[in-house]
Amino acid sequence: MKYLHTMVRVSDLEASLAFYKLLGLRELRRYDHEAGRFTLIFLAAPGDESAQVELTFNWDPEVYTGGRNFGHLAYEVDDIYADCQRLMDGGVTINRPPRDGRMAFVRSPDGISVELLQKGDAKAPAEPWASMSNTGVW
Repeated sequence: MKYLHTMVRVSDLEASLAFYKLLGLRELRRYDHEAGRFTLIFLAAPGDESAQVELTFNWDPEVYTGGRNFGHLAYEVDDIYADCQRLMDGGVTINRPPRDGRMAFVRSPDGISVELLQKGDAKAPAEPWASMSNTGVW
């Protein structure tokens, strides 16, 4: 058995692509299905193309609601502070800041939780993260 991908339905393709690219994922391939009226875009972290996220955009508007049966996507990062700063600078809310130098959570434009985990040992607590409060839910 081999893991292939996780599919996430998105309501605003451009906003979702901007978020996942800001997160650091790269587009691997894209399929536009005229007859089915949907687009599939496969993304992956550089160097880890075997673990993919499939964005599914249905051309006819739909309203998606999140279920508790889907938890979150998780990515290991080289520098959690730098990555959270880059996301914040790009307009992304850090829902659970990396106060412990180890873990943070953000949400995609469609409300998908994304966990960021520091590679290796946790970084030493540092400002502004150490005193930052949680925002919303993740």
